[in-house]
Amino acid sequence: MGECCGCGKTLDVAAMQARHRRVLWVVLLINLATFLMMVGASWYSHSSSLLSGALDNLGDAATYLLSLLVVGAGVAAKARVALFKGVLILAAAVAVAVQIGWRLAHPQVPLFESMGLAALLNLAANGFCLWLLTPYRNDDVNLASAWECARNDIFEGVSVVLAAGLVALFGAGWPDLLVAIALLVVFLRSALRVLRIAMTELRASRIASG
Repeated sequence: MGECCGCGKTLDVAAMQARHRRVLWVVLLINLATFLMMVGASWYSHSSSLLSGALDNLGDAATYLLSLLVVGAGVAAKARVALFKGVLILAAAVAVAVQIGWRLAHPQVPLFESMGLAALLNLAANGFCLWLLTPYRNDDVNLASAWECARNDIFEGVSVVLAAGLVALFGAGWPDLLVAIALLVVFLRSALRVLRIAMTELRASRIASG
């Protein structure tokens, strides 16, 4: 009987891509759910940091959807999607900056109880997403950028929980704004990192293709 050269490798790649799709679908749905929850909580509690987190979750959901579309695609296609992900993160940073400006012009003390509860739920969801994505973070640029988004979400979740505690402690709105500004910096740095990696991958693919 003849042997099927490369069949084992093909099956391994197909199995890996199937795992990638499953985990991306799960984190996509989680991020959509937490986005809706945090938008409602942000409106109810008047929290800038919660809205920042909600926008981040929406951007992540779009990122995971894009990641699903290029599972199994070539390096160049994945790099282009990663480039677009970087632009999405940058857009989230701009939205956060606008929200911060609005709150500075219209100061208000957030309701720390609803803010804290929503932040804890979001942190738990983000931690689960990071745990799901971690085994695949080094597989390719597509999963690496998805993992980058999930890691940022942990920082965001911890920061908003801390902000809720400080709002309760001081009875003031400045901790909420301070965390929103910190998240703005994180988004900008993450966007630059993802864009840099994507550009490097694009250049490499062009060189490889001649």
